[in-house]
Amino acid sequence: MACIGHSPHTSPMNRFSSGLRSNLNSAYLLYSLSIHTQFISSISSRQPNKITPNAKTKSATKTKRSRAMARLINTEPWSDEVQSSLAELSPSLTKTTVLQTLQLIRTPDKASLFFRWVEANGFTHNEQSYFVMIEILGRSRNLNAARNFVFSIEKKSGGAVKLGDRFFNSLIRSYGWAGLFQESIKVFRTMKEIGVSPSVVTFNSLLSIMLKRGRTSMAKQLFDEMLNTYGVTPDTYTFNILIRGFCMSSMIDEGFWFFKEMERFKCEPDVITYNTLVDGLCRGGKVKIAHNVVKGMIKKSLSLTPNVVTYTTLIRGYCAKQDMMEALNLLEEMVGRGLKPNKITYNTLIQGLCEAQQLDKIKEILEGAIGEGEFIPDTCTFNTLIKAHCTMGKLEEAFSVFEKMSELRVHPDSATYSVLIRSLCQRRDFRRAEEFFDELAEKEILLHDVGCKPLVAAYNPVFEYLCSNGKTKKAERVFRQLMKRGTQDPPSYKTLILGHCNEGTPEAGFDLLVLMLRRDFVPDAETYGLMIDSLLKKGDPVLAHATLEKMLKSSHLPTTAIFHSILAALVDKGCAHESASLVKLMLERRIRQNIDLSTNTVRLLYKSDLRDNAFMTIGLLYENGYLVKMEELVSFLCQRSKLLDDAQKLLLFSLEKCQSIDVDMCSSVISGLCKDHKVSEAFTLYYELVEKGMQQLLTCQEDLRISLEAEGKLNEAKFVLKRMTEGPKQWQSDRSGPKVSSRMERP
Repeated sequence: MACIGHSPHTSPMNRFSSGLRSNLNSAYLLYSLSIHTQFISSISSRQPNKITPNAKTKSATKTKRSRAMARLINTEPWSDEVQSSLAELSPSLTKTTVLQTLQLIRTPDKASLFFRWVEANGFTHNEQSYFVMIEILGRSRNLNAARNFVFSIEKKSGGAVKLGDRFFNSLIRSYGWAGLFQESIKVFRTMKEIGVSPSVVTFNSLLSIMLKRGRTSMAKQLFDEMLNTYGVTPDTYTFNILIRGFCMSSMIDEGFWFFKEMERFKCEPDVITYNTLVDGLCRGGKVKIAHNVVKGMIKKSLSLTPNVVTYTTLIRGYCAKQDMMEALNLLEEMVGRGLKPNKITYNTLIQGLCEAQQLDKIKEILEGAIGEGEFIPDTCTFNTLIKAHCTMGKLEEAFSVFEKMSELRVHPDSATYSVLIRSLCQRRDFRRAEEFFDELAEKEILLHDVGCKPLVAAYNPVFEYLCSNGKTKKAERVFRQLMKRGTQDPPSYKTLILGHCNEGTPEAGFDLLVLMLRRDFVPDAETYGLMIDSLLKKGDPVLAHATLEKMLKSSHLPTTAIFHSILAALVDKGCAHESASLVKLMLERRIRQNIDLSTNTVRLLYKSDLRDNAFMTIGLLYENGYLVKMEELVSFLCQRSKLLDDAQKLLLFSLEKCQSIDVDMCSSVISGLCKDHKVSEAFTLYYELVEKGMQQLLTCQEDLRISLEAEGKLNEAKFVLKRMTEGPKQWQSDRSGPKVSSRMERP
């Protein structure tokens, strides 16, 4: 049912009228359907035979048998029992039974099984059964299977069925319906390579696919190839495709050129041809020329007369020009020719009169049409009137029309409510707007598959009001109904996400953000920033971290403060893995580190027994020119005897990096290692201190010597004893290590 639409790209005054025009254009679909019917006729190779009463009875029996077989296949898993039952249902398989059954099977897999089963039971497939199977595979989008099937036909049939153009035409159409334009072209090229001559149907299929995608230059080239390379003569359907395609691409002159070319190829224009041309001219604003084309059509042949679509298209053209006098004259002429205006005709005219603000004339037309039983107003009619009153600021009259809908039992749709809700919001009558909004949600009108497709943008004003007044959950209910109808709008996502953040439910906002990204909408930096801030206030740093990662993938660069805030929260929550991951991410992104946060992160990793990860994190920090508070970390590790190995490792790392260390702390670590019978680790640290000339300040040398002797490491014990008896003068006069009191400057 046609009705008012809503688009975010139109002005406020015209926003709701664009959808109506789009739906009123469905008049064109009437003769598009005729084009499709003409196409099906053009590919049919059989003429209907005269059916005798006896033949009718036989045909009915075969149809009944086919339905029974298809029902069995559709409802039961394929098995030996099913095959036995099929054999009982049809002891002898005829071409009609096989073809009808194939077309009634719902899934391509079962159709393939049945196809092979009948062959195994003595049925010889012919060109028609192979063609039906290709169509089944193509319609179900099993395009690779369909392509492979085509190239297996000659082998499967033992050469009895040759590859003809109809098989390739089916493939070309299937790829086109699936939107795989290039694959259609490849199939056409393959035909040429293997010597299968394309027919007019082949070219018609390709031209239709090309022009639907706006490939007018390619269509011209293909048309020339059709004529000059293959010598294929175009038919009326060819020209209808070309005229429609070029007119829809706003290339009216080219459409006219093809119209004139029809005479050269002895193709008689039909009413579809004229309607196509008239529609293109009206879309291009050339309504007078379109009118003259219709007049020429009338003069050309008594058998070629305008139909309802012709007049409706012209009326729509004059309405777009706001030439209502001509539009009304056409309605009168139409009735005078014995043509009965349909709903689309009346709704088109009413839409035009509304835009011209001639509401009194609408009343006159409606009273006449309704009184004579010619027309019953539908949802589209009322939507048009409601929108017109709202545009003119006559809101109470709009509500009167809305009440009239209920009296006549005409169901309002999403457009009805969106116009009224939006108008109430513009008047700042949010109480009444919310009442209509609640009714819309409760009746789930947005989920109904009638009327035009609703657009989220039409509901943005009420979303903004609800989300700024603590009612985001209510707004989201309707928003999700809109999403189920396949409509969405980035500003609406942002409105609801920020509403959840302000109301302290950022988790719900995060869910919407994920949905937004899945639909290829990119939230802006403000949305991400507020989401992260709200999650941190709610005490959910893990989700804040996930939001940060999505923000980076959206090509936004958060501030350093955001990174630091999330890291601090992760550390406070004890999220060790996430903290380490974030530090690594910050280093990769060249985000400045905070020495306190870095130190706390490493301490958390050690505390969580992620010792390797902790040491790796320290290494990454130093590689990138950042430090940690090493003495704090070593002191922390010394308090846990099982982490003394790690304390030793950090002290060795500090010596390697020429960072100052506390000698008393080194003594404590060495003594602790000796008590834990880890004298090798203790001696390794001692040896490095000797290399730096720092052993004389150690208070643990005697403990180390005794422990080494006890473990039987006599050479190492002698080494320690010798260093203990040496004087400090050499160490004081020639030191290779850093000063004990020195500190590396923080970045």
